[in-house]
Amino acid sequence: MRLQLFLTLPLIVAYSATAQHMTRNHPENELLAQPAIHITVGQKNADIIGKDNRALQAAVDYVGQLGGGIVEVGPGEYLMHDSLHMRSRVTLRGAGEKTVLKKAPSVRSLLLQDGDFGEESVTLVNADEFKIGHGVYIATNKVNGFHTICATILNKKDNYLTLSRPLNADCMVADEAYIATIFPVISAYHVEKFRIENITINGNRDNNEYINGCRGAGIFFYQGDGAVMDNCIVRNFAGDGISFQQSNDVQLLNSHVENCAGGGIHPGSGAQRPVIRGCTSTKNDRDGFFFCWRVRNGVVEDNSFSNNGGVGISIGHKDSDNIIRNNQINENAAGGVYWRPNTQPMSGHRNVLSNNTIENNRKFGLSIEDASTGTIIKENTITQNDSDSIAIRIGAETEEVTIESNTIRAKQQVVDNRKTP
Repeated sequence: MRLQLFLTLPLIVAYSATAQHMTRNHPENELLAQPAIHITVGQKNADIIGKDNRALQAAVDYVGQLGGGIVEVGPGEYLMHDSLHMRSRVTLRGAGEKTVLKKAPSVRSLLLQDGDFGEESVTLVNADEFKIGHGVYIATNKVNGFHTICATILNKKDNYLTLSRPLNADCMVADEAYIATIFPVISAYHVEKFRIENITINGNRDNNEYINGCRGAGIFFYQGDGAVMDNCIVRNFAGDGISFQQSNDVQLLNSHVENCAGGGIHPGSGAQRPVIRGCTSTKNDRDGFFFCWRVRNGVVEDNSFSNNGGVGISIGHKDSDNIIRNNQINENAAGGVYWRPNTQPMSGHRNVLSNNTIENNRKFGLSIEDASTGTIIKENTITQNDSDSIAIRIGAETEEVTIESNTIRAKQQVVDNRKTP
């Protein structure tokens, strides 16, 4: 990789008129520490020149270490052999669909030795295709979700690799423990107040194996607080499109997720106060939008969730006090909006659905299968042209639900299975 570092002293230390102009026209940049740094990355005519994740990472690390600023990525396709790891107070800005971060094809090997909890190394059956700097995922046929890890290969000797992150579970050879070069294309761990905008992700799903949405997605955060994603596109990722876990005050704006092997958008694991606005999630293999566990005080508005292989919106374990309004939820294969079965203490309570258009989803428009209380369904338009489908279905264990001022066009409008409706 060729580097061109035209980083003069005024660029590094001065809060210039250019920086003032950027802040005035992009108020979000007020969160960036001063002095403001602005570095370009591209395949030509840029401060850092390159065509893969190393050039991008060099820029993000440099700006992050100086307190924050903007990394502007020029047009072109950048091949990702590891995640681009975001840093606090850095804005990553592309040129929309002209700036494409493409996931490299994945390779896999079984482990030769057990990988023990807390161990920061693995021994492979075949390490030929694994190189220093590659991103990897370690799992077994029993260990998945949050018990797996994504890490970077730090060193290699024969078939022995050291990793940037310790194993989060015992990965046993008897359970077919494996390592594969799968990872989020953009990743944010333990950082805050950063932005990703005008970036396109090509997940290259035909040449990659699946990764669980609790550890990976086209864009994935773990404890990435105060993040903003604006005008991002994720297509063809072999897992969820966008997932943020234990990440508070995340804003996802004006973005598009399509044709991913998992769900479309996946906030979860205690993510508080997310805002998802003006987005589309379509043609994904699973749910268009998946509230995971303990997502609270969120706002999901002015979005479109359509033609997904699961439901349009899924609500589950302790997902409470969320507002879901002004969305289009249409033609999803497993239903419109679904409250997953949970006992009363673990249900999602006091969620409000209002002014949504919910049309021609298979099986049902809305189905409440948990023991929730305080649910409000009002001023929605629900259309089910299939005579076998139900507009609103209320489960036997559901407690308090208010249904008012909806426009319902369906042969079966409200089916209430409670003993005392």
